[in-house]
Formats: sequence, structure tokens, C-alpha cells
Amino acid sequence: MSTPNETKPAGHDVGHDTHEDVSKHVKLYLTVGGTLLLCTGLTVALSFVNFNEWFGQGRNWNIIIAMILATFKAGLVAAIFMHLLHEKWTIYRFLLLTVFFVAGLFALSVLAFSDHIHQ
Repeated sequence: MSTPNETKPAGHDVGHDTHEDVSKHVKLYLTVGGTLLLCTGLTVALSFVNFNEWFGQGRNWNIIIAMILATFKAGLVAAIFMHLLHEKWTIYRFLLLTVFFVAGLFALSVLAFSDHIHQ
């Protein structure tokens, strides 16, 4: 327990970042924002490409590629802007559990569409 007369080392005040810390964060946020803008442009550009001609007609490859790119963008937002990159392991456990259940729901949707008996 500290007394009011104790002094703290310079640069270690709670809630006060140095100019270098702030400029480092701003540079990171601008870089991530630019990457997200670039990925959004890439998503729009890829929407005009018919990937089914390249990979075959069995699946809708445009949706698969768009979802992969959207997952990357969502991960980038969660890691940097939501500060999950520096969180404790407990947060990652909940995140992994959520991803597991979302994957299960996607699998149920795929199974429902591929059910040829009830169609």
C-alpha cells in the first residue's frame, strides 16, 4: 500500500501515455484501417470474378472466398480495435468456445441443405 507522499517513477503514471506510445498506437490503427480499406476494395473487386468457372460448379466459390476474406477482416478488427491481442487466456477460451459453436451451426446449415431425402 502506497502513501500519498511516495513518488512514482517518471513515465509510469497510470492513465498517462507518452507521446511515443500514442504515436505508436495511432500508426498501428492507421495501418490496420488502411488494410481493412484495402481488403474491402479487394472484396468488391473479387465480387466481379466468377470463381466457379475456375474451380468447378460443385460449390459457390465466390461466397467461400468472400467469407475467408471477411473472417480475416473480422479477426483483424477483434485483435487490434477490440484489444483481444493483449487479453488473458480466459478470453481466448470463451472465444474458442464461441467459434466451436458457430462452426457447429454452419455445419448444421450445410447438412440441412444437403439433405436429399426430404427435398
